[in-house]
Amino acid sequence: MTSLLSLSIAMFAGLMMTRAVKRLHLPDVTAYLVAGVLIGPCCIGALNIPGIGFTDYSQLESLKLISNVALGFIAFSIGNEFRLSQLRETGRQALIIGVLQAVATTLLVDAALLALHWLKPEALSLPAAITLGAIAAATAPAATLMVVRQYKAHGPLTDLLLPIVALDDAVGLVLFAVSFGVARALGSGVVDVYTIVINPVIEISASLLLGAAAGLGLTYIEKLFSSNTNRLAMTISFVFLTVALSMVKIQLGPVTLSFSSLLVCMMLGSVFCNLCPLSEEIMENSDRWTAPLLVLFFVISGAELELGVFQQLSSVVIGIVYILSRSLGKYLGARESARFAGCDKKVVRYLGTVSYTHLRA
Repeated sequence: MTSLLSLSIAMFAGLMMTRAVKRLHLPDVTAYLVAGVLIGPCCIGALNIPGIGFTDYSQLESLKLISNVALGFIAFSIGNEFRLSQLRETGRQALIIGVLQAVATTLLVDAALLALHWLKPEALSLPAAITLGAIAAATAPAATLMVVRQYKAHGPLTDLLLPIVALDDAVGLVLFAVSFGVARALGSGVVDVYTIVINPVIEISASLLLGAAAGLGLTYIEKLFSSNTNRLAMTISFVFLTVALSMVKIQLGPVTLSFSSLLVCMMLGSVFCNLCPLSEEIMENSDRWTAPLLVLFFVISGAELELGVFQQLSSVVIGIVYILSRSLGKYLGARESARFAGCDKKVVRYLGTVSYTHLRA
């Protein structure tokens, strides 16, 4: 009962906070995150009143399933941006920008954190600096999707932005695997080719295959129903199933086969939207159904913020350097790669700004 009460308070707090930030012209996502911080273990939750906020981080850990399912639906919705009719126009540009801006961000953050390591090696180790640089490549698609939905944004910039955000995850996965392998090699002195090269290729390939198979299955099964209610229920159940399957790890001798739930669900949505003639209506209904789930996702994400790290000066300095270099990397990387890809002048002008503001959100 306590968990259910906490969830209801979380949703209520998130929705009410949107009224408070409306005058500031901030997106609802910001309101949800702020509400999460306020009812989290560092603020109201610290009062230790059962059912009023989240009293400890273990309680938030038990709600991880909600976050996983919400991310699954977010990825499923973003898969809708990979319709072949759209990719014929923007696919090449999205691919170029998605790869180049991610690599540029990683290199810039690596350079900034390596400089910090050489200045204060006791504050930040070399392997940690390299790993943090790889993490900087990926941007969570949830905030972008929610802001686009809230303001009902349409146009060349939005059509290009969402596929780029989706590609971030695949590129970020490769960059993280390579950087993590290098970091481990620096620590142990042994170069692990499997971790650096083979593992990311296997994980991405397996994720895409699983998502494609699920998309084919959903497309076929949807044809068996004529009721929109039943079709929506089947779509929701398939996203649940896909998220569950993507969490499975399979041991094949020395190889551990794992999946990226974001890539799996994106592929599910991509295959489904290209093969099912009813996909637009079904996905639109699915987006309405998942709205409360996404509110909870962002409120829980805000509650997970541990404000105690700000008590350590070294952590604050590392955080500032990381945020500034990552913001600059996203801004310059997106703008210059858009220019290189031959995008419209307005897209070149604003894509970097949108990437930067998305990162701040």
